[in-house]
Amino acid sequence: MSTNVLRTPDGWWAVRDERAVHVDTEAVTTAELLADRAAVREAAASGEAGTPVADLVALPPVTTPCRVVAQMVNYRSHAKDSGFTGDIPPTFFRKASGSVSGPHDTIVRPAHVKFLDYEVELGLVMGASLPVGTVVEEQDLPRYVAGLVLTNDVSARDVQLTKTQFYESKSYPTFTPTGPYLTLLEPEDFAHLLNLRLRLNVNDAPRQDRTLADMIVRPAQALTLLARFQTLDPGDLLLTGTPGGTALKAPPKPVAKISALLPPAVRWKAFFKGQAKNPLYLRDGDLITATIATPDGRIDLGEQRNAVADAR
Repeated sequence: MSTNVLRTPDGWWAVRDERAVHVDTEAVTTAELLADRAAVREAAASGEAGTPVADLVALPPVTTPCRVVAQMVNYRSHAKDSGFTGDIPPTFFRKASGSVSGPHDTIVRPAHVKFLDYEVELGLVMGASLPVGTVVEEQDLPRYVAGLVLTNDVSARDVQLTKTQFYESKSYPTFTPTGPYLTLLEPEDFAHLLNLRLRLNVNDAPRQDRTLADMIVRPAQALTLLARFQTLDPGDLLLTGTPGGTALKAPPKPVAKISALLPPAVRWKAFFKGQAKNPLYLRDGDLITATIATPDGRIDLGEQRNAVADAR
């Protein structure tokens, strides 16, 4: 069975139901903790009463600096929302690790960003080096992936679209809420990944709700494609895409065809004028809640609760 690990200012904790036992380790980084899994197992099996999880302040369980890589348009429902048809080439982009924030931290919208969007995503945390040229089969996943985290790939859509710039639009501080748990997997847990269900609500209104069965490029294939050009090391993070339901959606095809005939400046002005009427974009005071878990609770990455605030 998987083991949930929490990171706080006082170190690492193995979580059992609503209580947590302190892990006796000198590990400071996620990579160091993964090298000391025996200490995690010992804490998880301990007979100590532990501390209520509710009394602990959760930090992101993925420590930085690290590599943060993400997959673009990797769920069929998201591809449909985005107006894609036919085969979609697998695409990766990088996020600054400075964007990683805690599972309950406030998401801060920069003053120049008008269209702030959410993307609940499953994060894979590497447990072993993935050299360039590695081919990963399904049965190899336990060798390379140590665990999972819940993430939110927050996106400044006006920056992303006008500049075709993913790195900037997704890398502002607080734009990658991560955690609360680092869920360490046992080899037998990997057979249950497709049952994981991703959910995200804004102000209690459901926005995203899909399982990994909707995923286009699954983890083993994604790691193989990424390893064509990118090395990953223990503690690095791969975000595996988001399902449909984001605020941004492609315009209807007739509108898109007409817009394509317009000069770029006129086209973007018209597009964002329409987006300004979209009530789904994040606003000051919104509350985002997100979860990823299997229906039977075998794997449960916990819950994120992030308020949204305008930069001041």
